[in-house]
Amino acid sequence: MPATLLRYFSALLAGALTYAASAQIRSGPTQPQPLRKASQLIQRQEPIKINHSLMTQATPDSVHVVISLPKQRAYLMIGEQIVIDSPISSGKRGHTSPTGHLPVLEKDPNHHSSLYGDFVDGSGRIVRAGVSARIDSAPSGTHFVGATMKWFMRLTGDGVGMHVGILPGYPASHGCIRMPFDGAKLFYDRVKVGTPVDVGDY
Repeated sequence: MPATLLRYFSALLAGALTYAASAQIRSGPTQPQPLRKASQLIQRQEPIKINHSLMTQATPDSVHVVISLPKQRAYLMIGEQIVIDSPISSGKRGHTSPTGHLPVLEKDPNHHSSLYGDFVDGSGRIVRAGVSARIDSAPSGTHFVGATMKWFMRLTGDGVGMHVGILPGYPASHGCIRMPFDGAKLFYDRVKVGTPVDVGDY
């Protein structure tokens, strides 16, 4: 091949490679990206918000509670005014939280679940975690210990309530309304048996 043609095709090839490289930069890499960790995919919830000017008026006789399932928030309210706005985690698919008008039926500061918990041995060591007393069978030498539900505010006769729990940023409970520790305590101290709680798509 004549030298002039060789130089011509070399220049064409170099130009094509340069164009391809610049196109890749503009459109992004074509190689698959590593999967992000689950913790990176969790959308962090806004922290508790408190209207301090209304807190002195928030008594068991003046408040009601609204729980928004789409927003994953619980609101302690006086009339139409929000006193406390707290993140929550409601029931996951297959265990969705009950909706409607659900007044507080019971208050228990140190409640334990009668359905969900762990199988532990005689020394208190967890042998199987996250079990259902209704479905799972206890391994030999173990007994059921119900999950702790601190600052429990019962909403239904079959055990659904508001209480302290893990908030991953999405619905994850077996039906209960999980709350952060400080949020659950603030609500617990300001509701009574009979306080109206409305749960739904607010």
